[in-house]
Amino acid sequence: MPSHPFLALAAMLLAGTASASPFGNGKLLLTGGVSSIDGAAGGGLTPWAVTGSYATGSQVGATAFATRVRSQDYALSVAGAALGFGDRAELSIARQDFDTGDNLAPLGLPGLHLKMNVFGAKLRLAGDAVLDSDSSMPQLAVGVLHKRTDAGALEPTLTGALGARTRGTELYLSATKLFLAQGVLVNGTLRATRANQGGLLGFGSAARDRYQLQPEVSVAWLLRRDLAIGAEVRAKPDNLNDSVLGAGALKEDDWADVFIAWAPSKHLSLTLAVADLGRIAPAVQPRRQRGAYLSAQIAY
Repeated sequence: MPSHPFLALAAMLLAGTASASPFGNGKLLLTGGVSSIDGAAGGGLTPWAVTGSYATGSQVGATAFATRVRSQDYALSVAGAALGFGDRAELSIARQDFDTGDNLAPLGLPGLHLKMNVFGAKLRLAGDAVLDSDSSMPQLAVGVLHKRTDAGALEPTLTGALGARTRGTELYLSATKLFLAQGVLVNGTLRATRANQGGLLGFGSAARDRYQLQPEVSVAWLLRRDLAIGAEVRAKPDNLNDSVLGAGALKEDDWADVFIAWAPSKHLSLTLAVADLGRIAPAVQPRRQRGAYLSAQIAY
């Protein structure tokens, strides 16, 4: 029996379904979304109410992904996987590695990498994005993301002077509406969080340690059955703005992107985006961080 609780839960779910449920591909192309940087199925920046993979009914599906984001001063690498149980539930895991380059050299931390593990679970509550596409009913899902941050040599500053935590749990509610005839998908997510820069700079602060509700919106347009374009906006809290480093020193902005996703088959999808991550202090040259986002996902 696996020792990690995430793996143990996955094993129990598989034990109850695998004997009667082959890995499946019952969904329409691209209707399962892609893998977000937190590991959950959806857009690149935000989870949707859909579950990962193409499994439906009693089928079990799996996805794995790798993502690379590069801005003027920073780089983020993410890898992860998810299990989808029919169109009902999802378990996911992701590993983020944020390369600060030489931006922290003035603090004596050149080449610092901020790392974070994300464990997720999602449950569909009501609706079916495809079957209810001709009605006003969206697909609704609730999810949880548990995050553990390793800030390396920066951790004493985060937990000491800034008062942030290195572990945090987020809850979210997503509603996904597919207008199948028009080839348009709209998703709205409301996330309860206290994460700083998604959790890479810890959770909360000495000044602000409460959960805040942050909206996230995605819109996608299916140009043809295997190609979609769209945009996302993810609002974020600003817990460190009034830190001991001075007002505005760690100002946090919302994230946004414009993307194109291509799925040549149900086993492979590629997503390319232009992302705006706002200010990520303390950069050598404080400026909005804009750059390229590339993600590849395989599904079974």
